[in-house]
Amino acid sequence: MAENLSAENNLENLGEDLNAMMKIRREKFESLKEKGKNPFEITTYDCTETSEEIKSNFEKFEGKDVSIAGRIISRRDMGKASFIDVLDAKGKIQVYLKIDDIGEETYNDMSLWDIGDIVGIKGYVFKTRRGEISVHTKEIKLLSKSFLPLPEKFHGLKDTDTRYRQRYLDLISSPEIKNTFIKRSKIIKEIRNYLDSLGFIEVETPILNVIPGGAAAKPFITHHNTLDMDLYLRIAPELYLKRLIVGGMDKVYEMGRLFRNEGMSTRHNPEFTSIELYKAYADYNDMMDITENIVRKCSQVANGTDVIEYQGEKIDLSKPFERMTMLNAVKKYTGEDFLNYKDDINKTTEAAKKLGVDVKPSDTWGDILNRVFEEKVEENLVQPTFICDYPVEVSPLTKRKADAPYLVERFEFFVTRRELANAYSELNDPIDQRKRFEHQMKLRDAGDDEANLIDEDFITALEHGMPPTGGLGIGIDRLVMLLTDSASIRDVIIFPTMKPLS
Repeated sequence: MAENLSAENNLENLGEDLNAMMKIRREKFESLKEKGKNPFEITTYDCTETSEEIKSNFEKFEGKDVSIAGRIISRRDMGKASFIDVLDAKGKIQVYLKIDDIGEETYNDMSLWDIGDIVGIKGYVFKTRRGEISVHTKEIKLLSKSFLPLPEKFHGLKDTDTRYRQRYLDLISSPEIKNTFIKRSKIIKEIRNYLDSLGFIEVETPILNVIPGGAAAKPFITHHNTLDMDLYLRIAPELYLKRLIVGGMDKVYEMGRLFRNEGMSTRHNPEFTSIELYKAYADYNDMMDITENIVRKCSQVANGTDVIEYQGEKIDLSKPFERMTMLNAVKKYTGEDFLNYKDDINKTTEAAKKLGVDVKPSDTWGDILNRVFEEKVEENLVQPTFICDYPVEVSPLTKRKADAPYLVERFEFFVTRRELANAYSELNDPIDQRKRFEHQMKLRDAGDDEANLIDEDFITALEHGMPPTGGLGIGIDRLVMLLTDSASIRDVIIFPTMKPLS
């Protein structure tokens, strides 16, 4: 109890300190306004260089005039001269100010400026006696006033909850966090460039869906007032993209947000970014090749190498990714060959229970095989691995294997013990598709709220004829996690979903 009271007192003291600092900063702002120097009246500032450009090309800029702008993050006064460090979008740079250069009035006004204020600076580039590249100021302007202090004297935010809620402070105080999101942007751009080079067309499909489909997930529900009908935020764009394949757009992809009303964890956020792509006259083997190329190209653009480290483990993306069937993977890591029990549900159940895997009375051979894989095999898949040929029961949108119709031509791509991609040889048989949807409806009637609904319009599209097609979905957030060595999905989503504080 004493510890809790102490924590509460600390929070109260922190709040009092912040209020006092805010009061002082506002008083400084009012003093500036009285002098006719309201920084918020300035609408623009001409920045011609960044800190990075100046520091990486000193020979080019030495003695030359530059114009920069950024946030004051430190200040050292020496009477009639001062040094400040300014943080811009590319990093920080030291700025030297002398009363004789900027004028006594401006220099004195700086007593009303604070750490966190945003300034514009014109001057020339030089090196100090200690060899630090700096800007010798000729003119400085206050462009924006900061009423609240930077976190922890600019040593970075330690509290993860605050980091995610106030991402702007996280970006100011932690350059490596900003670098994560810069890498994310490069990764997304590289994926688009690669697919565009292959002749794929980027499209946009509805986010508001009449029927949630394309994946097994619980949807978010919203209501359209004018139509007086419930709609679902999309859980996947798959069924719309395959309609486009029917329509003759042979190579399509969409990158965007998906929404699933499910649990939250280091790997799950209710809204996340995914890319789905579909290629006519292709199968899941073609999708494996595309996946390998995407992962390697993105690793190169993010890190300059195919051999990376993730949470202390070396991951080699340079070699051909291992390809293993689910049956063989289960056999390798558990010693049980579930193919031997395919026609005997009792022996299948016994084998699963012997491995410590719970079985439901309604489970089929395929359901049990998939559950054993999830609970006993996934934890072993550290290096990049394609797990292929899933049971038909857990893959309602996938083409059956001709020589083993109880399995489908599907793979999931695993690395660092988690799934990053999911792909199919797409089911294009409308008769089989209807049967699979009907099976899903039975599961829904039995209480599975993640099971698929019947999409009659999609079946109608298939009845017009869809060519053999390969489809692939990649979780962008998890890919970025891998390539930026980020432990949590919240570290790579710039504004993750958070529960309100009150």
